[in-house]
Amino acid sequence: MFISLLFCVICTPGFSQQNIPTKTANTFEYALSDSIITPPEPVGNGLGDKRTVCICLDGISDKTRKNRIKTIAIINVAGYGAAMAGLYAAWYKDYPQGKFHAFNDISEWKGMDKIGHTYSAYAESKASMELWRWTGIDRKKRILLGGFSGAIYQTTIEILDGFSTEWGWSWGDFGANILGSGMLVAQEFAWDEQRIQFKWSFHRKSYDDPGLNARSNDIFGKSSPERFLKDYNGQTYWLSTSLKPFFPHSRIPAWLQVSVGTGIEGVFGARSNVAKDDQGVVTFDRSDIKRRRQWYLAPDIDLTKIKTKKRGVKLALTLLNIIKFPTPSLEYSKGKMSVNWFHF
Repeated sequence: MFISLLFCVICTPGFSQQNIPTKTANTFEYALSDSIITPPEPVGNGLGDKRTVCICLDGISDKTRKNRIKTIAIINVAGYGAAMAGLYAAWYKDYPQGKFHAFNDISEWKGMDKIGHTYSAYAESKASMELWRWTGIDRKKRILLGGFSGAIYQTTIEILDGFSTEWGWSWGDFGANILGSGMLVAQEFAWDEQRIQFKWSFHRKSYDDPGLNARSNDIFGKSSPERFLKDYNGQTYWLSTSLKPFFPHSRIPAWLQVSVGTGIEGVFGARSNVAKDDQGVVTFDRSDIKRRRQWYLAPDIDLTKIKTKKRGVKLALTLLNIIKFPTPSLEYSKGKMSVNWFHF
């Protein structure tokens, strides 16, 4: 409903149009703007051929712009519906439903689920914003329309959680969603770019202990898509920033970044590594395994700085930039430093 409403607003006649002409000889010169600029009078060739000209500074005609807006609106709605259907199949369908309720999960999973919500909202907002950029709508609307899409998508998930007897509406998750989208929007308005980029990496965990593998299959899922979503032990979240803006006159490559990441290890339950059934009988107890956090420092690559004249390639690189480029990393955990020669 929200997306449809915004779509109607964008397609309203006169959306993002201004008239700023200056006539010189037989041509028009137009002032720089994010808007469509249309001359106020017909332009002729002196032979009775008069026609109205619409010039867009980004090379997109008014008609093309509106067609692209419709296309992206459809993609957003269809993609959102497909994502929600897939998420329901992967996460909710096997769990009982009940009345809408809230619960406090701030202390669960060592906070990794909250970081995951922040990242998801950021990544979804970034993807949506870049798609809206392609339509040619003006900067402010592109940032707001795309930038808060992630928070809207993620809030729908919170509503599904609210009807699940296993979980509930989480104000912590909701706040993380707003933080993720807000992080993108604030940087776009401040710098017109993402100087601090949120990224993710994942490796599927397997253990020598069959009991731990069975427990992982039980709470995180057996398939790779389920593990991507649920297995916090295999996820790492990163904040990457380029060095060039801090040393503008140096020879540091614009694509070189430094990245700080975090992950967890040994977590086989929301609050502890002990599980009980409905009768209170202990079904899993690995309290001997220490639940710990890891911190990482690593180089990274900003894919958006790779120069290309192909718009499709540029868009693909921008979207792929939410994934951390595999590199060596310096790890701090268990009170000591170690080196990972390949971290993903």
